[in-house]
Amino acid sequence: MNFVSTAGSAVVPILIVFLAAAVLALVLTPIVRRIVIRYEIVDQPEERRVNVVPVPRAGGLAVSAAFLLVAGIFLIVNEEVDLIAVPVKMQPSAVAVLLFGGAIAAALGAIDDLFDLRARWQLLGQVLLGVAAVAAGVTIDFIANPFGPGVVRFDAAVAAGLTIFWVVGMINSINWIDGLDGLSTGVSFIAAVTLGLISLTSEVGQPLIAVICFALAGALLGFLRWNFHPATIFTGTSGVQFVGFTLAILAILGTAKVAVALLVLGVPIIDTFWIIVRRLSQGRSPFRPDRTHIHHRLLDLGLSHRQTVLVIYGICLVMALLALLLSGTTKLYAFVGLFMAFGLVLFLPIQGGFRRPEDLDAEAYGPNHVADEQQEDGPAS
Repeated sequence: MNFVSTAGSAVVPILIVFLAAAVLALVLTPIVRRIVIRYEIVDQPEERRVNVVPVPRAGGLAVSAAFLLVAGIFLIVNEEVDLIAVPVKMQPSAVAVLLFGGAIAAALGAIDDLFDLRARWQLLGQVLLGVAAVAAGVTIDFIANPFGPGVVRFDAAVAAGLTIFWVVGMINSINWIDGLDGLSTGVSFIAAVTLGLISLTSEVGQPLIAVICFALAGALLGFLRWNFHPATIFTGTSGVQFVGFTLAILAILGTAKVAVALLVLGVPIIDTFWIIVRRLSQGRSPFRPDRTHIHHRLLDLGLSHRQTVLVIYGICLVMALLALLLSGTTKLYAFVGLFMAFGLVLFLPIQGGFRRPEDLDAEAYGPNHVADEQQEDGPAS
C-alpha cells in the first residue's frame, strides 16, 4: 500500500476534524438523549426486542450534526485557504449531495423515529435520496474489471439504476445489522476509517475525501461512547439513514472505493442479502423481521452480547486490512469468499432455539438496562 505524495498535507486536517467531530458528538449525544426522552421518542419493550425498559433512540441526530458541522466548516475553510486540492468528482453539486443529502436522510429518519412510519414510506424516501444523488451527477460510472486490468464502464441508465440500488442497499445493510449495542456504529466507524485510508493511497489519491471520511469516523466514535454495551441511547432510523447514505456517497466519490466498501462492509451487506434469500426460500416476506441475522447466530453459540459485537468488529477489521492490502481483482475474490461463507452459516438450521442476550448478560446489564435489539429491518420492518 503506497500513499499519494500529497497525503502528508492531509494529516493535520484529518486529526483536527476527527477530534472535533468526536468531541462534538460526545457532547451532543446526552443533549439529544434528554430531548428525545422529553418527546417520548423511545424504543418500547416488545416481543421481538430485548428491551426491558423504554430506551431513547434517534441518537443518530448527534452523529449527523457533528459530522455536518465539522465537515461543512472544513470544506468552507478549504475553499478559502486551499489547504487540500479538490478532486474532480468533488464539485459543488457533489458537496451538496453529501451534506444536504445527509441532512435530509437524517431528517427523514428522525420523522420515522417520531412517528414510526410504514416501511413503504421509508423505502420511498431512500429511493428519492438515490435519485437526488443521480440528478446531481453522483453516479457509479464504472467499477474495476474483476476479470483483468482496466475498468468496466456503464452507460447513463445503468449507472443511475446501480447508484440508486447502491444507496438504498447501503442504508438497509447498516439498518439490518443494527441489532446489538454499538454494532452498526462500530462497523460504520471501521468502514469510514478504511475509506479514509484508501483515499490517501496512490490508487485513489483523494486526500480531501479522506478528511471527510475521518470527520464521519470521529462523529461515530464520539457517539459510540454512549452506544456501546451497555448502551444508554440507540442510533435510531435517523442515524441508520444518515450513516448509510453518507458511506454510500463517500464510496462513490472516488475510484476503486465501491469495491472497498463492498469488502469492508461485507458483513452487513452479505447478511442482508442472505437473510432476504432465506426468507423468500421459506415463503415469507423478505421484509418480515426475524432472529436469524449473523449476530443472532453468534448469540446462539453462547457468546455474550459484548463478545458478539467484538467478534463482528474483528471480522470487519480483517476485511478492512484485506481491502487495504489486496488489489482490485483479489478484493472481489475475498468478497465472494466471505459471501459464500456467510451463506453457509446463515442457512444452517438453528439448534436449540434462541437465547436472549439479557439471560446471557444478566450481571452485565443490571436490573434496569436494555440490550439493544433495535428496529432492525427498516423498510424491511
